[in-house]
Amino acid sequence: MTRMHAAISAVAERVDAVFRDRVDRGVAPSSVWGVFDRSGLVTSGGHGDRGDAQRPDADTVYRIASCTKSVTAATLLTLVARGVLDLDAPITDFVPAFTAVPLPTPDSPVPTVRMLLTMSAGFPTDDPWADRQESISDAELDLVLRNGLLFDSIPGTRFAYSNLGYALLGRVVAVVSGRPFTAAAQDTVLRPLGLDDTAFSADGSRGVVATGFRSYAGDWEPLAMTGPGAFSPIGGLFSTVRDLARWATHLASAFSDVPEHGPVSPAARRLMQQAMRVVPPVGVPGSSRAMAYGFGLFVEQDDRFGELVSHSGGYPGFSAHMRWSVRDGLGVVAFENATQAKVSVAAQQAHDIVLEASRSTATSTVPAPGTAVTTRATRAAQAAVTRLLADWRDDLADTICTPNVALDVPYDRRRRAVAQAVAAVGADLTATPVDEHSASPSHLRWWLPGSCGRLCVEIRLAPSAAGLVQTLNVIAEPSVR
Repeated sequence: MTRMHAAISAVAERVDAVFRDRVDRGVAPSSVWGVFDRSGLVTSGGHGDRGDAQRPDADTVYRIASCTKSVTAATLLTLVARGVLDLDAPITDFVPAFTAVPLPTPDSPVPTVRMLLTMSAGFPTDDPWADRQESISDAELDLVLRNGLLFDSIPGTRFAYSNLGYALLGRVVAVVSGRPFTAAAQDTVLRPLGLDDTAFSADGSRGVVATGFRSYAGDWEPLAMTGPGAFSPIGGLFSTVRDLARWATHLASAFSDVPEHGPVSPAARRLMQQAMRVVPPVGVPGSSRAMAYGFGLFVEQDDRFGELVSHSGGYPGFSAHMRWSVRDGLGVVAFENATQAKVSVAAQQAHDIVLEASRSTATSTVPAPGTAVTTRATRAAQAAVTRLLADWRDDLADTICTPNVALDVPYDRRRRAVAQAVAAVGADLTATPVDEHSASPSHLRWWLPGSCGRLCVEIRLAPSAAGLVQTLNVIAEPSVR
């Protein structure tokens, strides 16, 4: 068992309790979850009634709703990789009916494929309406367009979550590939990855399909399933915890030192997980993290855990969420079978629990792809600075630091400041650091123990390959009495 697996196992009961509590409180009839790392699904659990008086497990099928958008974006990017689609092409190249849409200003650009991918085409947010449009035909969608659209902003200027935009992207895939979107997504992305329990209809799913419910008069009212149509690209997929964890693991592997092979290149998968369009706080009510949208995925920024990638899904009768850490690929997927259950709240709580546990047991940070040389240079600089602090010599400092270090604060002042900081906390300069933090491969902050506090040392390397220190800070942190 790896240290990561051990950390997950240690908190599995706490994670399970988060979802069990939701069933106990009547948030949803059932709740099922899974935790994964770079090796795949590590552990899972489920509670409640999936609709047949049985508890759900990792192979029970739920609607994953808007988590589908990541598959839509990935399918589209395979066409870009083949050179048959330009992300900056206007949507009118693929959906002629859009030419009838009056744009909000005379100088407004026609929304492009890229704008649609990043939710910046200017359309109003449309969840309640769009969730009931899945089964409409292409002709019916064209009629919507010919009757005109409302705009909340000029295309290309700001974020607004738009299902209509992803429905149009499904049409792009169909036109360029020459086959229905659902077939293109299954044959291009899902089947090559072995996601055989993931399908665009309940009948196409192999496992037991959970019944979707909504709350009514103190009871749960079952809801009928909708079938594939023009809006399937926004959220039409059915899947399992096991399959969605496999998909998330594949996406996350793009940031590992050995990315998985697949129909979507690692470069394209990394592109999906880049912050393309800032999401204002009103766009995700209740979020405590800075957030942006990439291609079919949200990107969150966390002071402790770095970048986190996620997407929620909500459909009549179902709620879904997936999220993972870019840094280590550790993530959570979760489903519930109730309208507006917002399982994302529980999934985020569970993910934070797992990340905290893995952080406390981690012995080192795995370098991000392409940064191993920088990471080694930073560690070498740390060792050199440790020697310098123990026995300061200006000639040694000159070999370790860039010239600005002496110009910013002369060496004699730095030498006195270091001595004062060491004395203030009784620091042991030969001790093993008690804690470390790195904001980037070229940055490192570490703490040395002292008799009455600890000493914080921070370095940041300059861009040149020599690996010289451009920032050197030494700060005393006395114990609080």
